[in-house]
Amino acid sequence: MELLCLLGIVASFGALLFEPLRDSLLFALLRVLYLSLYQVGQIFLYFQWDSLLLEAGFLAVLVAPLHLLKWRSTAWRPHDSVTFWLVRWLLFRLMFASGVVKLTSRCPTWWGLTALTYHYETQCIPTPVAWFAHQLPVWFQKFSVVATYVIEIAVPLLFFAPIRRLRLFAFYSQVLLQVLIILTGNYNFFNMLTIVLAFSLLDEEHVGRWLGRSKRRHTSTWPPSLWSFLSTLMELSAYALLLYWSAQSFGLEINWEKRLLDSKVAFTYHEFNMWLQAVTLPLVGLAFLSLAWEILLALYRCLCVRGCFWKLWATLQWAVFATATVGMFAVSLVPFTYIDRESNDKLWPGIRQMFKTVERYQVVNSYGLFRRMTGVGGRPEVVLEGSYDKQSWTGPVPWWRRQHFQEFFPTVSLGDPTLEALLSQHGLKCEEPPPKTHLVPQP
Repeated sequence: MELLCLLGIVASFGALLFEPLRDSLLFALLRVLYLSLYQVGQIFLYFQWDSLLLEAGFLAVLVAPLHLLKWRSTAWRPHDSVTFWLVRWLLFRLMFASGVVKLTSRCPTWWGLTALTYHYETQCIPTPVAWFAHQLPVWFQKFSVVATYVIEIAVPLLFFAPIRRLRLFAFYSQVLLQVLIILTGNYNFFNMLTIVLAFSLLDEEHVGRWLGRSKRRHTSTWPPSLWSFLSTLMELSAYALLLYWSAQSFGLEINWEKRLLDSKVAFTYHEFNMWLQAVTLPLVGLAFLSLAWEILLALYRCLCVRGCFWKLWATLQWAVFATATVGMFAVSLVPFTYIDRESNDKLWPGIRQMFKTVERYQVVNSYGLFRRMTGVGGRPEVVLEGSYDKQSWTGPVPWWRRQHFQEFFPTVSLGDPTLEALLSQHGLKCEEPPPKTHLVPQP
């Protein structure tokens, strides 16, 4: 296992430094290595961020170019937008499911909008910033939960919007949420990987502005064109609808006397389930239409390639990668519809069979972050202690471990203390205190 880890570190660091190594074959090697560690590590690697990394790694194999074996290497291929669409679809499944499961779990703190009043103090690895976030007033904590619902449930619908500015708004909303989570807690590479996936919402023009390489000259014309007028009108309508939905669903109301913003969940569990049943399959249809549009655009670009041979070669690649993308989309519907059992039951049996065939390889996965808020009734932990003389017992105290419930960590770990996280989770699951177990070194 150590050899696999070292090989993976060297290969990934090489790809970071040298562009020719950012190749589909290298990403395939990295995924095989991590999948091997995942299968052997079992419970120590059965976290959601490991599943997300494996699925994102498989998509990297489809998206990345073939530099090492391809004798005519190009920086752009006509079918790139098709496989890259899968990254956006993964981001949508991750965020939408993460927002939905908070409500389907019937967790009273999520329904009462009080989850964050516990989260900053009881999470596994809080940061110094988490202490300040914990001191915020309750009304702001509840509004933050509302904002989380909006960003995770409503905003992801804009991922497939035809208007560019709506996708940019969705991108910055997701990045804002992930940065706030990074500042207040340590969840390994989960949030950083989510930000990387969010880059699928951007286009080359917007990234070029960041790098100072924008090629498009922006000139104001008056009167504006019909499409510009309609897109602006649709954009403003989307923002207005988002605000209206948020205010109605969560009872947002300004309390002028107390100078605060009141909020509450304005729907029942039954109403939410009915809404979820009504939108799950239409969301699948919306995603399919978006994918079909990307496939048709890619075919058009293939037909525009100069030269009969290169046009045929581009069309052949398009057919292969479009088929692979549609297959990946179909298989992903099984874990995605876990959020609604009735929608899952309506899936074609052939799709289920395809999913069972590839399930062991972690090609697609189901997600749902912070399904229930832990630590509401306190934070029991399992503590390991050891002794050389069976008289004085001491436990290892890593730098990331808290000595008391009220303490916060002095820094943020870039790695993941998996054993500490598992011990914390085990302590939360125990209805009664576990029996004392002491470790005595043998000579």
